[in-house]
Amino acid sequence: MFTRLKSHRLGMPALMLGFWTLIALSYALSGGLSSISEGQVANWSRLLVWNFADFYLWMALVPLVAWLGRASAGRGWQRFAAVHVPASLLVALAQVLVHLTIYWTVCGPGRAPVSTFGGFLRMQLAFSYHFALLIYWVILVVLRGLDSQRRLRDERLRNAQLASQLAQSQLRTLRVQLQPHFLFNTLNAISALALADPIQARLMIARLSDLLRLTLEERHALEVPLSRELELLRCYLDIQQVRFQDRLSTHLDVAMDTVHAAVPSMILQPLVENALRHGLLDKPERGELQVVSRREGDQLYLRVDDDGLGLPEGMSEGLGLGNTRARLQVLFGSDASVALARKAEGGTRVELRFPFREYITEPAA
Repeated sequence: MFTRLKSHRLGMPALMLGFWTLIALSYALSGGLSSISEGQVANWSRLLVWNFADFYLWMALVPLVAWLGRASAGRGWQRFAAVHVPASLLVALAQVLVHLTIYWTVCGPGRAPVSTFGGFLRMQLAFSYHFALLIYWVILVVLRGLDSQRRLRDERLRNAQLASQLAQSQLRTLRVQLQPHFLFNTLNAISALALADPIQARLMIARLSDLLRLTLEERHALEVPLSRELELLRCYLDIQQVRFQDRLSTHLDVAMDTVHAAVPSMILQPLVENALRHGLLDKPERGELQVVSRREGDQLYLRVDDDGLGLPEGMSEGLGLGNTRARLQVLFGSDASVALARKAEGGTRVELRFPFREYITEPAA
C-alpha cells in the first residue's frame, strides 16, 4: 500500500510536467510552422523560450488556482465571483509580467521594433494579458470539474460501502434468527428422547456438540463453500436420524463442480428442517429426503425434496423459508429465486437459484 501511495505521489508531478511540456512544444511547433508557411525563417530558440516560460509559469500557478477554487467552492456564485474576478486579474497580470521579463532577459528584443523592456512590455501586454486571463479561467474550470468528479466518485464509493454494511448487518440479523430457532427445535427433540431412550438422547447431544462447533466456527461468515454447508447439514441429519430411526432415508446428490461454490451460511438447514417437521415427522411409513446441487450455466441450483405429507392447505411461509428468501434477496436481488411447490407424486420441493461463483478463502491475518 505504501509503495502504491509513494508511486502515485511521484507520478502526479511527472504527469503534470509532461502535460505542460507537451502543450509548450505544441504551441512552439505551431508558431514555427506558421512562420514557415508565411515564407519566414522560424526562430525555434525564441519560440521555445517564449512558450516554455509561459506554460511552465502556469504549471507553477496551478496549485494557487486550485486552492482558490476550493476556497470558493459551494458558497454560491457571488462568493465565487468575488474571489475569482480579482484573483484572475491579479494572477494573470503577475504571470504576464514574469513571463515577459524572463523572455526579454533570455532573448532580448530580437526583430521587435523596440529597444527597451518598457517598450516591449507595452507592445506585448494587451495580447499576453488577454491570453493569460483566458488560461486562468480554463485552468479553474478544469480543476473544478476534476474536483467535482472526484467528490462524486468518493460519494458513490461511500454509498456503496454503506449499502454493503447495511446488507451485511441484515444478513447477520437473519442468520442470528436461525440459530436459536434451530437450537430450540433440536433441544426439544432431545428432551423428547431423554426419558424414553436415554442412550439415543446422549447420542443426539454428542451430534449437537459437533454441530454447534461447526456453527461457532462460522459464526462471522456470511458465506461458506458448499462443502462446508454440507458438513453442517450432515451433522444436523445425524441428529435427526437418531430421532427418526429407520423411518428416515436421506440422500445428498451433489455435483462435484459445485462443492466449492459460495453459498450463504446455513442456507440448507432451515429447508431440511421444514421438510422433516412438516412433511416427514407425521408420516407413518418410511420417508425419503433428498438434497441436490447442480450448476446451471452461471447459476447454482439447490433443491430439497421430500416425499412426506405435502404442504398443508393455506400454510403461510414460515421462518425458515421466509428467512432464506430474505437472505438471497439481500445478497443477489432479482438474480436469485426461491420456489416452493407440491410434488405430483406427493411431498414438497424447494428450489433455490442464485449466481454461481467460487468461494475465495480469505488469507490468514
